[in-house]
Amino acid sequence: MTLQEELAKIIDDHRGLEGPLLPILHALQDRIGYIPAEAEPTLAAALNLSAAEVRGVISFYHDFRSAPAGKHLVKICCAEACQARGSRATARHACDSLGMEFGATTSDGRITLEKAYCLGNCTAGPSVGVGDLVHANVDAARFDELVAALCSEQPS
Repeated sequence: MTLQEELAKIIDDHRGLEGPLLPILHALQDRIGYIPAEAEPTLAAALNLSAAEVRGVISFYHDFRSAPAGKHLVKICCAEACQARGSRATARHACDSLGMEFGATTSDGRITLEKAYCLGNCTAGPSVGVGDLVHANVDAARFDELVAALCSEQPS
């Protein structure tokens, strides 16, 4: 199915909702993994919005991606509870050790690093999410262990 066909189906599935832009964006990202820029004009026209309004929503919400994520999504909690338990140091180490900032993907496409604003593990922070798993008390050494495990996996 082409992007335009996929998008038309998603728009049609959500047309009856009041304020359908966010549910449509979530559905599109769930289906293809990100929100391609070429989808924005179609969304704007279908929902009677300006292209700037659509782009503004996509860029405002941290969970929307404009490019495909890496094979593994690694999220570091940056909420207050985790900050109080050392997540700033873990976050700095993560960026330094991976050689990139939040929102980027490693050159081999293996890891995308993102900020999270609560992983629901506040008493055992700093917390790091790797895929669907949340890891507790993650310091620099534990972060390196998690990344080493991801990098040792055989490509699929």
